[in-house]
Parts: sequence; structure tokens; C-alpha cells
Amino acid sequence: MARLLPDISVLRDLCRSMAVLEAILSPEWSSRYHSFDASWSPGEEMASMRNGSGDEYDIVFSAAGAYIRGFAHEAVMSPYGNDGPWPGVLDSVPEVFRRCVEEPAFCDEDGMPVVTACLWREVGDGCWRVGEIDCPDGVSDPDGAAGLFARLVDRSPEAFRRFAEDYYEVPVDLDAVRHVYALHPLTQTVVTALNTDLAARDLADDLAAARYPSVAG
Repeated sequence: MARLLPDISVLRDLCRSMAVLEAILSPEWSSRYHSFDASWSPGEEMASMRNGSGDEYDIVFSAAGAYIRGFAHEAVMSPYGNDGPWPGVLDSVPEVFRRCVEEPAFCDEDGMPVVTACLWREVGDGCWRVGEIDCPDGVSDPDGAAGLFARLVDRSPEAFRRFAEDYYEVPVDLDAVRHVYALHPLTQTVVTALNTDLAARDLADDLAAARYPSVAG
């Protein structure tokens, strides 16, 4: 999975785009899969995915690079079936990202990291890193990463449209998705193509959260 993920800057832009698209499709925040918070903590931004069924990921972007925590609740490598995180998943996380490992938002009420997959990439690294893990034999996608990160690997607007049409059960305009994926300034025309009941001005907070270009006329 690590070799399939894009560079940090490309990943960040993709996460921003998906968050804005879902803000348009679902004005109700709690119903969205993807979100982005450019002010998550001082000097850090966070992209998140929640599928409503217990699977989730968080990506922390900082001056140091990026840290990814994924949790697939039915994965063989779930910490809840192994008395803690699977050996090797977190052991090699470098010091610059150790605070993310212990971040309360990524742990359960007992302080245990809720994680089945972990990746990181420091600024200047040529690739994403993972720990040295002895994965269980004969198990497909043991950490759930293939499912969790599918839309981060297939970064096409078509892939997002397939997801959105399946999840929201509405037609999704591909040209509008392409517009947002290109990070072009949002227009009312694009918003209306995706949600006829939404005014572009009502997206101000979501655009700010994603550091997305301001609404154009």
C-alpha cells in the first residue's frame, strides 16, 4: 500500500478536494465520509475518513511530513483481537511522529492506539514508510488498508463519483467533480451541479477548513 500512495502534497490536495465535494453533497457534517480541518492543532492539518460502520483513518499533515493512522474494525490485525496494536505496526514510527501515536483522538478510552495500519513520510523522504510487520498468512488485506485507502490510491474523479453515487444514491456530475479535484475556485454553477438546494455562500466555513480557493462569482 505504501508504494501506491502519492506524494504528500498530492495527497493533501486530494483530501481537501474530497472534503469540499462532500460538504456540497452533504451539508450535514455527521453524514460525510471525508473531512478536512486545516486548524486541527497549531501547525497541523488533519484529513479524516469515517464510514459510519467503524472504519476510519486520519492523516496529520505538518512541517515534519505526514502521518497516517487507519483502523478497519473487522481486520485480522485489529488491536481488539490481539491485546493491543499488532506487533510492528507502531514500533518504528520515528520520534517526530510519536506524538501522533499517543494522540488521544487516535486512542480508545483506555489509551490504547486504535490502529490496524500506520504509514508515515517525513519531508524529504522518497517514499512512504511502514513498520516491519509479520502479517498473518493466508489472509487478504489483513490490516484493512486496501479498503481504507482505496480512494487515496485511485485518485481519479471517476473513482470519487462511483463512491458518491453509491453512498448518497444520487447522480453526481463528473465535470463538477473534476473542477473541485483541480482545486479551481468554486462557483455557484458547480455547487448547483452537485446540489441544487445549496448556496455557495453557505460553504464558507467548509472552504476555510479545507483551505480551498474562495467562491468565485
